[in-house]
Amino acid sequence: MHNADITYVVLTKNEAANIAACLRSLPAQSPVLVYDAFSDDATVELARAFGALVLQGPWAGYVRAREDAASHVKTAWTFMLDADERVTPELALEIEQLAPLDTTGGYSVARRNHFCGRWIRSGGWWPDRLVRLFRTGQATITARGSGDAAVHEAWQVSGDCQQLAAPLDHFSYASVQEYRHKFAIYTGLEAQGAHASFGHVVAAWLEMPLRAAWYLVRKGGIVEGWRGIYVSIGSALYPAVVATKRWTRGRTSAPGATA
Repeated sequence: MHNADITYVVLTKNEAANIAACLRSLPAQSPVLVYDAFSDDATVELARAFGALVLQGPWAGYVRAREDAASHVKTAWTFMLDADERVTPELALEIEQLAPLDTTGGYSVARRNHFCGRWIRSGGWWPDRLVRLFRTGQATITARGSGDAAVHEAWQVSGDCQQLAAPLDHFSYASVQEYRHKFAIYTGLEAQGAHASFGHVVAAWLEMPLRAAWYLVRKGGIVEGWRGIYVSIGSALYPAVVATKRWTRGRTSAPGATA
């Protein structure tokens, strides 16, 4: 597969701290499209300095942003990634050596998720395989939630989906503070979906210890030391926190509710 036939698409919003390293990891012959949600830092200037085509639009949620960005791709193939991700040299080489069949619609990539300076191999964080490379115009995106609440999305390809062996690096959380900040943002966004009943909230919290045990023991999070324990507990808490925020939002927005 020729690098010139693949456009790497990066979504940004105030990603000056990440965008240079992200773009530096991409093959030099590949077009790059940065779809920016009107950053007010140096993101756009840095992206243009690396030769990327920069388009801007108002933020309308993850799904809409990715759809809009993908609609501007002119090459035969599209590779979607985030500003805090890096294409590893092994992955770039594997992609260059691909010879896709006519029936091949796309490829999934395993992500090496990093937390506090370490790649987390357990606790459900690896291999975290996602479809990222697909034929342009022949993939659709689906998400949990709706509208701006769509936080976790996935691409579905037309045709066969193959697995790439080489990984993508994801520097998701440099510190505990960053993890907690993003945890609050993502659970808040997802809480904008359907309302939750009080029974749903109770069930989610009763299930949380079982989820924690699953991530810690069955998924091996405990072997990663404090980092693995921290992210395992965070993953177990996530559904319960979302349910609680949904229930709270429903109560405050109900007729007769007081602020």
